[in-house]
Parts: sequence; C-alpha cells; structure tokens
Amino acid sequence: MSDSTHTDFSALPLSTELRNNLKDLGFSQLTQIQADALPPMLAGKDVIGQAKTGSGKTVAFGLGILNKLDVKRFRIQSLVLCPTRELADQVARELRKLARATHNVKILTLCGGVPMGPQIGSLEHGAHIIVGTPGRIEDHLGRGGLDLSHVNLLVLDEADRMLEMGFQDSLDFIISKISSPRQTLLFSATYPDSIQQLAGRIQQQPVMVKVEDNVVNSNIRQHFYEVADDAQRLQALNDLLLAEAPESALIFCNTKKETDEAADYLRGQGFAALALHGDMEQRDRDQTLVCFASKSARVLVATDVAARGLDIDKLELVINYHLARDAEVHVHRVGRTGRAGNEGLAISLVSHKEGHKFTRLQNELGITKETEALPEMATGHLRPPKAAMVTLQIDGGKKDKIRPGDIVGALTSGGKIQGDEIGKIQVMPMSAYVAVQRKLANQALELLNQGKVKGRKMRARIIGV
Repeated sequence: MSDSTHTDFSALPLSTELRNNLKDLGFSQLTQIQADALPPMLAGKDVIGQAKTGSGKTVAFGLGILNKLDVKRFRIQSLVLCPTRELADQVARELRKLARATHNVKILTLCGGVPMGPQIGSLEHGAHIIVGTPGRIEDHLGRGGLDLSHVNLLVLDEADRMLEMGFQDSLDFIISKISSPRQTLLFSATYPDSIQQLAGRIQQQPVMVKVEDNVVNSNIRQHFYEVADDAQRLQALNDLLLAEAPESALIFCNTKKETDEAADYLRGQGFAALALHGDMEQRDRDQTLVCFASKSARVLVATDVAARGLDIDKLELVINYHLARDAEVHVHRVGRTGRAGNEGLAISLVSHKEGHKFTRLQNELGITKETEALPEMATGHLRPPKAAMVTLQIDGGKKDKIRPGDIVGALTSGGKIQGDEIGKIQVMPMSAYVAVQRKLANQALELLNQGKVKGRKMRARIIGV
C-alpha cells in the first residue's frame, strides 16, 4: 500500500451518492494509484499518474470527474482522451457504472471507425462527459459541432500510447480549444521525455504519482518454454491449449502477419479462435471483442495495440507467441490474467534467437526462472472443446432505445429460456449482442426473429466462430 493515510473510499471527500454507489459496487480498499492520486485530484490539482492498465486508474480519475461534475449545468464539463476505441469504450462503461447513482449524467463516446452522423445527432442533444479518441474529437471540432469551451477537467489516458501513435498534433489542437484554467490529469504507463514535455505545456504544478508495479502478480504462474522454430511454436500453441483447456486464452503476437497466421492455424486445428489487429475494419474488431468477452470464442490472438483496454473476466491463460519487445510490454501482457485474486497462467515461447531478449527481461524484471523444455503433453486423443456460449447480433441498438432488459424479456417471456441461461449483453449505437448457452442458440435465434424486442420486429443472426 502507499504512504497515503487514506486506505478506503469512506475517508475521501466524495459526494454521498458516489460513496453509496461505491459501497454497492463492492469497492472498499483503495489501490495504490487511487490512494495517492485521489486526494490531490479531489482538491482540484493537476496530477501525473504513472500506472499501468489494471492499477485502478480509471476509477481514480472517474471519481475525480464525477465528484466535480455539476449535473444541473448541461454542458460538456469533462473530456477523456484515449488512444484506441476499445479503451475509450471500456472507460465509458466504467464511468457509467460509477455514475449510476447520480441522476441524469450523460456520457457520450466519440471514436473513429463508426459513422459520424449518429454522433453528430447525439452531440446536438448535449452531454456532460465526452470520452473519445483524438482523431475523431478533432474531426468533430473541425466540423463545429463540438464545444469544449466549458470543459474544466481534461484527462489524457495512456498518453504515452497516444504520442506513440502520432496524435501529438491532434492533442495540441484539441487542448487549444479548451479554456484555462482547468484541471488536467495525465496518465501514462511510462514517463519518457515526450510525456514530460507534454505535461510541461498543458499542466500547472502537477502532483506526480508513480506506482511501482513493474512486477508480475504473485498469483500468476509463469513458464518460459524453448522452441526450435516457428513450426514448433504453432505445434506448442495447439498442445498447450489442448492440455490446459482454458475457457478464455489470449495469445500475443508481435506482428499483424503472425496474428493472422496463428489464428488461421488454430482454426484449422478446430479451435474457436479469433484474430484482432489494427488492419481489421472497426465493425469486425467490435464483433471479435464481443464474441471473446461473451465466452463464445475460447481463444483470441492479438497484437499489443489491439489488446489495449481489453478487460476479460477470469482470463485463465496468456501465451506470448514471441517474447515482447520490452519488459513493460511483457508485464502488461502477463497482467491480463490472474486478476481480481484469480489464479493465472502465463506462458512465453522462446527460441535460441531470442536469448538476448530473454536475458534482458530477466535482468529488468528480476526473473530467476530459466527457459525449460516443453512438457510432455499426451494430447493426440484430445479435441478442442467448444465455447460455452454463442453470440447473437440484433439489428437494433441505443438509437432504438433498446436496453439489456428488453433483450432478456424477449428471450425469457415464453418460459423456454431462463435468465441464468443468458450471458453477456452489450448494446451499441446501431446493434446489440447477447450471448446464450450453446445448446439454446437456435432456439434463441428463433425467439428473436419471430418475436419482438421492445414491441418491434428486429432481425437477429448468430455471429462468431
């Protein structure tokens, strides 16, 4: 824990609504980043937070935003900038969860990869908080449909990634449209000179909060297995997935080409495997993430950028197809598993050519483990298990005022499907997704296509693998 005297949320000067909601959500003990960053945030100071995904930083700046918000002033008061749409969507979901006890808070997500029209329409109806990616925010500002003159709190989340992705000019343009004085919160996993220079330009006497967690959680078992070549890498993927039989496994590749090759190979072996990388159309990326998060695909093969912001419940296994380019990326990858007190397993496949990378990783992370031979795995008689769930897409979403309860009602009204047989539901602007147990997929599809959702006929289809 940090040196802060605050160890739980009840000690912080939060509104009654926020405090009660945190209790209902089961939040009690502060993480280190929350304990160190929230007091200066709530006091209105600028903050630089050096912390990685999974540290609790979203809750920290989310509480800072909501505690400062004046709901009665229907103006855009806070702007959160994220490097990718996936992270922006995750941040917006977390903010809505934190805001659920505060009446009439409107949070709007503005990201690329989707049509501008619906976003322009939503902006015309106003919002309190905007979460978005720099490119799309810049587009809206250029069209004159976005007014940031009332913003009094700016958050840059994963600022290092935004700079790496070439958003420097976009950030400068966006920030020029926000009035001063304002409170600025900057979060970054690393603190290179470029971030230091950015902070110097946009912040006033910021409080520096650094969480030293360049260490893999103790509840994550790590193995570094030797492979001779890429052919053995692929065979190792097959054998490890068969031997471990995880409900959810995430495989990290260093390139888009490797990602597609590994996913294609695993599908050829009978695995419900999906690929995720930056060359995919946004619609395909959305569906891939939905299917994996809904447990209707057991394996996701992804690049590091595509997996930013990915938060999957009980991710049992992470495999590094090749070693990560540096220690921080390795920690970020491995930290996807073993969350919320669950046991996790992380396996890295290492060839002789990667010996220097492994030695550097050992030195930087204090890893005492050495590479080991692949274990003997009698997997010849095993077949890839099917995913527990199947995901259905419905041609209606937030624009049609659809809510998760409407979908549950459509599926359960006849008594053929029970509520506990329905899995994750995600409602997006133009469509909605619902997971059901595999044995009920066709029945659910028939109910949706022949019945009505919110009193209207809507087409549905099975998606995924």
